[in-house]
Amino acid sequence: MSFEEEWADLKADAAARMQLNQVPTYDPDTSPTGADFVVHDDELGKIGHFAFVLHNNLKADGAHAQTTSRAAGTSLTSDGFETGKALTSAARVWGKQVGALLDACAHISNHLDYSQASKKKDDEWIAAQVSVSKISGYFEVPDGNATRPLPRPEGPVI
Repeated sequence: MSFEEEWADLKADAAARMQLNQVPTYDPDTSPTGADFVVHDDELGKIGHFAFVLHNNLKADGAHAQTTSRAAGTSLTSDGFETGKALTSAARVWGKQVGALLDACAHISNHLDYSQASKKKDDEWIAAQVSVSKISGYFEVPDGNATRPLPRPEGPVI
């Protein structure tokens, strides 16, 4: 067997085994509709709540650590220790990193709150549209160019 034939056989064999769309799913929480990404409202709420709690705790604890480190750095610098400058610099960097984490937590919490509200609003809009389409199926509604009058209700008018 030549190299080209062996190479072609190996590629065909690999291609046959790499049919990813044929692989069965083992996810126990798959959607009944076959959707590959499912998020439940209670999961979004938990994640958003944890991000909010983390934000609040980090804001207080991060500021405390920065304030204490900066005070120690200033005290050591005034006493003539070179370590004080390094500690003050570390406190400054710490403050920037805590700020970045605070921004990320706030972004996560706010985005999940927005996503929940937006999803609810979309669901309400869709429900209203479905209701309207069901109701409009019972009426003869002429288009703008029609000259026929609307049908009158039959039977006694109360």
